[in-house]
Amino acid sequence: MHIKRTETHTAWDRELAPITVLARGDELTVETTEASGGQLTAGSVAADVAALDFGRVNPVTGPFRIEGARPGDALVIDIIDVAVGTWGWTACIPGFGLLADDFPDPHLRISAIAGGRAELLPGLSVPVVPMIGTIGVAPPEAGPHSMVPPRRWGGNLDIRHIGPGARLILPVGVEGALLSLGDAHAAMGDGEVSGTGVETEATVRLRVDVRTGAAPKTPIVETHPRTQRTGAALATTGVGPDLMAAAVDATRSLIEEISSRTGMAPTDAYLLASVAADLKISEVVDVPNWVVSAHLELDLLH
Repeated sequence: MHIKRTETHTAWDRELAPITVLARGDELTVETTEASGGQLTAGSVAADVAALDFGRVNPVTGPFRIEGARPGDALVIDIIDVAVGTWGWTACIPGFGLLADDFPDPHLRISAIAGGRAELLPGLSVPVVPMIGTIGVAPPEAGPHSMVPPRRWGGNLDIRHIGPGARLILPVGVEGALLSLGDAHAAMGDGEVSGTGVETEATVRLRVDVRTGAAPKTPIVETHPRTQRTGAALATTGVGPDLMAAAVDATRSLIEEISSRTGMAPTDAYLLASVAADLKISEVVDVPNWVVSAHLELDLLH
């Protein structure tokens, strides 16, 4: 079964009618649209970012009703493959992102995607590591609910390891689960610090199953080597009693280091960090201060 990207919605709602019904073990090919929902194109400019309507972002394809899925069950989703589009976008959106106060102006980069690389800046490309940013089931609470925040039921999880070969396990909240997905990225760093990865359309192949009475408390991901990145990295740090403040400090330090080593404009360094750097909690036991580190592969600084 192949579902076109025209079958989308922009809010989670248990009352949405399913576009098709799947049985346990069924495979499905799903087309997804890029995260702006058509508001940005390969020819867009920064002014178009400032005009984004957040009520239209992160459209997802679905929902799909899963036969036999009931509240309290686990929905098991195997991501067989993710084929991304030929272009993507990465942006600073005013008021959005970890360093929104540092970068208040709209900024946009359009990436050509080819040969397993996404060209973020002229002469600077990052490896394509496809992933699904938004995937979830309908909440049991009456809707509609915004697509932007993630929930126990999945949604805008932005876990970069939800890509080819991975398995996602979600709690089922309503009869039939009502699965939907979208917001694919050709590349994204852990943390997605600017609020955007390389946002692109995609064609996703997946398989669904149900485990009776086995709902996890929150989503679980079984990762796959295809979703990993390797290579020597530069790591900057943030240290202090507040994890959010430490994440901000580590990210600011990374942007400064990228700019000083390459001459890259800080705004573009911010976007590079969002699509290719990983925020990690390195230490959370040595009271009263914790350590967050921001890792970027050294090859991207040459």
